[in-house]
Amino acid sequence: MQELQDVAQLTADLKAEAQRLGFDLVGIAEAASPPHAPKLHDWLQAGYAGEMAYLARNAARRVDPGVAVPGSRSVVVCGVHYRATEPDPALWHDPSRGQISRYAWGDDYHDVLLPKLRLLQAWLEAHVGRAEIGRSYVDTGPVLERPVGVMAGLGFQGKNTLLIHPRQGSWFLLGEILVDVPLACDAPQPVGGCGGCTRCLQACPTNAFVGPHVLDARRCISYLTIELKGPIPRELRPLMGNHIYGCDVCQEVCPWNVRWGQFTSEPAFTPRPDIVAPELLTLMALDDEQFRTRFKGSPIKRTKRRGLLRNVAVALGNWGDPQAVPVLARALNDHEPLIRGHVAWALGRIGGEVVHDVLVERRAVEDDAWVCEEIDLALAEVVRPGASTSEG
Repeated sequence: MQELQDVAQLTADLKAEAQRLGFDLVGIAEAASPPHAPKLHDWLQAGYAGEMAYLARNAARRVDPGVAVPGSRSVVVCGVHYRATEPDPALWHDPSRGQISRYAWGDDYHDVLLPKLRLLQAWLEAHVGRAEIGRSYVDTGPVLERPVGVMAGLGFQGKNTLLIHPRQGSWFLLGEILVDVPLACDAPQPVGGCGGCTRCLQACPTNAFVGPHVLDARRCISYLTIELKGPIPRELRPLMGNHIYGCDVCQEVCPWNVRWGQFTSEPAFTPRPDIVAPELLTLMALDDEQFRTRFKGSPIKRTKRRGLLRNVAVALGNWGDPQAVPVLARALNDHEPLIRGHVAWALGRIGGEVVHDVLVERRAVEDDAWVCEEIDLALAEVVRPGASTSEG
């Protein structure tokens, strides 16, 4: 009986310390496979992970925290709200500006959450009287963090696959500590769920949801703009609008967020200047050094310059305004083939005689086969000088 009381007190003190460190949510789960962990295998077999091969490599560890960190008995799951403000609608929906997911408006969340988790782990180690009791992870460890978050009582998984707290919404980031210490586990939330609502499924710009709770990452804008390292499929580019890093649409329309979505009190997530809705033309002109300087300490650096400017080129093509042609024409000579190919697509979308001449000039010197293909496809869509557009 005394041991149970000691565990309960240690757990309560741990949660209080987590809140003192700045975590908005904290729950405890047993270090065991989540109830629907086997669905990961089916999801991977269907190919929905795209190029995220690391998910398959770590599948056995991912479905069982006890395999990920041998000897684990408890998982401490912590969350921090990241939504700092709401963007100005006039800027947010301006097609000449890019949309960046809210979690990337401030500092890199890995650099914010992981130190807090390690401090919390150190606190627990001090209170149990020994070190190396487990491992702390933020997004990089083999943990099914959303299902484990459900087990820890932090909410339910919505039809958009995100973890949703019924009184705080889904605008939060997660981190976990897998420990070999017995703690008092929380029960799943007794309320919540999506009911008959399908707003997130219907609102997805690229129709990435195969059905409720099943996301085909290969069509998800977050995957396309961040995880995918190569060319974006041509058929998906027109559907991406002005999204250049991530996508929040399925959260923006969620009724739980509309009513209960929380704002952050974490200073590190304060939006950086010119990050909420940056001008696409300015971004397209960034060189390597300017990219590194502008996005130092930001999660956007993960895409590298070639990935971000690939995305920006697609957004400029979707904008379709001729004033983008001079900047795109210069970028057509970029040293990165990935950028050149998407710039060619964007120019093809804009069209016109000037674009035709620019594409023909580049085609004459281009030595990358894929870029040549993109230029040829773009040229096929552009009105040639002197060509008649009249019928008959």
